[in-house]
Amino acid sequence: MQEKIIVPFVDLKLQYLSLKKEIDSAVLSVMENTTFIGGEPVTSFENNFAQACGTKHSIGVGNGTDALYIILKSLGITAGDEVITVANSWISTSETISQCGAKPVFIDIDPDYYSIDVNKIEEKITNKTKAIIPVHLFGQMAEIDKVSTLCKKHNLFLVEDCAQSHLSEYKEIEAGTTGIASAFSFYPGKNLGAYGDAGVITTNDDSLATKMRMFANHGAMVKHQHQMEGINSRLDTIQAAILNVKLPHLQKWNEQRLKNALLYNHLLADVSEITTPKINPAAKHIFHLYVIRAEKRNELMDYLTKKGIQTQIHYPTILPLLPAYNYLNHKAEDFPIASSYQDSILSLPMFPELTKEQIQLLVETIKAFYK
Repeated sequence: MQEKIIVPFVDLKLQYLSLKKEIDSAVLSVMENTTFIGGEPVTSFENNFAQACGTKHSIGVGNGTDALYIILKSLGITAGDEVITVANSWISTSETISQCGAKPVFIDIDPDYYSIDVNKIEEKITNKTKAIIPVHLFGQMAEIDKVSTLCKKHNLFLVEDCAQSHLSEYKEIEAGTTGIASAFSFYPGKNLGAYGDAGVITTNDDSLATKMRMFANHGAMVKHQHQMEGINSRLDTIQAAILNVKLPHLQKWNEQRLKNALLYNHLLADVSEITTPKINPAAKHIFHLYVIRAEKRNELMDYLTKKGIQTQIHYPTILPLLPAYNYLNHKAEDFPIASSYQDSILSLPMFPELTKEQIQLLVETIKAFYK
């Protein structure tokens, strides 16, 4: 029998209801104008998102995975190349490297902030290395200034994976503004989420922007005039219209997520079996996910589920230990921090509409479990 959900992991309907009139109107406008591919809503969102991020160009694409792939292909990443990235991320980060014919080179995580350990990057750089992809994981940016310094020193491309970090900052540097190009996802559960798949590439490089836009549109800027072979990856017009309605609220939603995270941290401070997420003093954390480390993680997860509280694991197996990467012959000890954390990390409910009462109930349930 399905347990009644008391605290959902995320509640997308609440956000929709708060903007129902505007969202319905935006979608209806697309239907009435019958501009289902491209059109003003896409152009408008691209311009608005570029302005929000502080970049010159924003290119709407089908999803965040496509965004990464388009960037790498447009940079000329190919067979024989190596691209460095972090061991703990969603597979989009690494599979797009492989899809270009290159080899993903994984780096262990920072023990406090879970992003790429910048102190371990340089030892992995070879004459085959062409790019570094730091992932701004869970809503907190990696040490982008240090990664940028390494890229400049070794003449490497810096590509930011911003799928979880809409409007986050590090040392007042906004996510998506440091690298040659950056990939954003608007998967429905993201801080800025569409009602289907959607993504954006940001860049300040004019020529690269043109090349990426062309590659995403069958290699053509004008229909039937194909300058290259490309792919078909477009930001859907209906999704763009929805995102345009939601974008002005993103900053407020991010602030509410941080407020919820700080309440979690406060209420869980005296639970010795729990390690709460640390916030880098130099970072503006937007808490796409609130990830703890918990003793008896699986038992706790089951207990919470039975009490009607939803949780998830991000991610149950680190990338280099997935079957997809068996050919790289990695062992857990190659990534001591990430591999040791994978059995204890647990993502608790996190969304702007999460109430103080729900958080209090959740924390009391966790305390009851450990008692």
